[in-house]
Amino acid sequence: MSPSPVTTSVLLQQAVALHQQGSLAAALSLYQQVLAREPRQFDALHLAGVIARQQGDAHGAITLIAQALAIDPAQARAHCNLGAAYADLGQSACALASYDAAIALDGRYALAHSNRGNALRQLGRLHEAIASYDQALRLHPASFDAACQRAIVLNDQGRHQQALDGAEHALRLRPALVDGWAARGNALYALGRYNDALDSFARALALGGERAELAAWRGGAEWRLGRAGDALASFERSLALRPAHAGTALRRAHALEALGRSDAAAAAFRHAQALGADAGEVQFALAALGQAPVPAAAPAAYVATLFDQYAGHFDQHLVEQLGYRTPQLIGAALAAGAGANEGAAALASVDLGCGTGLCGAVLRPLSASLIGVDLSAAMLARARARGVYDALVCADIGHYLATRTGAVDLIVAADVFVYIGDLDPLFALARQALRPAGRFCFSVELATAGDFVLQVSRRYAHSHAYVARLAARHGMQIIEASAATLRHDGGTAIHGGVYVLR
Repeated sequence: MSPSPVTTSVLLQQAVALHQQGSLAAALSLYQQVLAREPRQFDALHLAGVIARQQGDAHGAITLIAQALAIDPAQARAHCNLGAAYADLGQSACALASYDAAIALDGRYALAHSNRGNALRQLGRLHEAIASYDQALRLHPASFDAACQRAIVLNDQGRHQQALDGAEHALRLRPALVDGWAARGNALYALGRYNDALDSFARALALGGERAELAAWRGGAEWRLGRAGDALASFERSLALRPAHAGTALRRAHALEALGRSDAAAAAFRHAQALGADAGEVQFALAALGQAPVPAAAPAAYVATLFDQYAGHFDQHLVEQLGYRTPQLIGAALAAGAGANEGAAALASVDLGCGTGLCGAVLRPLSASLIGVDLSAAMLARARARGVYDALVCADIGHYLATRTGAVDLIVAADVFVYIGDLDPLFALARQALRPAGRFCFSVELATAGDFVLQVSRRYAHSHAYVARLAARHGMQIIEASAATLRHDGGTAIHGGVYVLR
């Protein structure tokens, strides 16, 4: 007597069991047998699509899951899986629509809320992404993935202390979470805690194997700790895994330069530019190495990025580690050059390149109005927190001065001209902006010859003779000039001058 044929229902049950055990090929074979019998069997189509995605075939997954949803569109889980396949292809808008469909069918579907947050992040809608992760965690407090992704978005938003707290919460839920350790490392890095960041990146690498971005982040922490050789090794490991990454190639060039390997650094800078690194930044670096013409000023994008990255720990590093004294020297120079009829709190003052506002406390007692101007939005956010400025403007300083003809009593530029070589246009704009008897106070690093020079530090130095000639050309008189140590760098005193012109 021949055995009874296996029913479609039994075949499907066997396929699901094999699928749950991870036997994907065997499970798919049975799903296909089910579909040969019943081409419109929803579960077989849906789950065959899930296997296609698990095997790396996102296009096949979309085709199969869409066919299943055409049969029964009221299945929230299938919409969520369709969204995941779209996400694999980078089609974030389609993924978001699928997650929204899943949530419309089942508002308590925590995974759909979490995945929706991922899609919103990819679309740059970060505040909405945070709200989706929050909802996922309310529905499923143990969702380590939602907690981790939320921390990543908080880092994207610059909310690094909250990101650190969130990453540590995710790691309490899942201590072996690679992305959790990476998010913790990035938050610590942004907070200036480089040793702790390095430890987090090392843990992530140990757990997750070699990943290009992790090796690059480790190199970034090593670089900040002054370990250029270790950083170079990390950047090179990252490039071995992701050879065409322009940002890592650029950082490798910087590490080679720091190690004194100038020829190799120049070649590495050119290679980074060929990969897509910013041409202005590369040419500026090559100029500092003496292998390209010296530009009139540092590229604006380079300066803005430099200080956006530096903002979180700028004051601590500059004042505590480098012994930065320029604001105090500016204050002393202004006092020494003050006229007998200049009263306190009577001036319309502008702090060019105000940064985090270190000069603000010096200028506030002198100023009826005090405006800070800077290219870096992150620096201006720090300056705003000081509460000493009447207004803060994110702009190029030259463009700003051009709008202030005859409206300013005091212009200050502390440690700003190190990013500008040719000062002639700025002097013209400052003279135009100043009222009669207005003052122009600034610091420079001092060059011993010529007008100005671009140093290996990528900072310009200017000669006293150049400053004096510009002052005369633009109808201003030097009323105070003093030489001083502005700060220290690597244990070396950086000599400069502080000037007050009327």
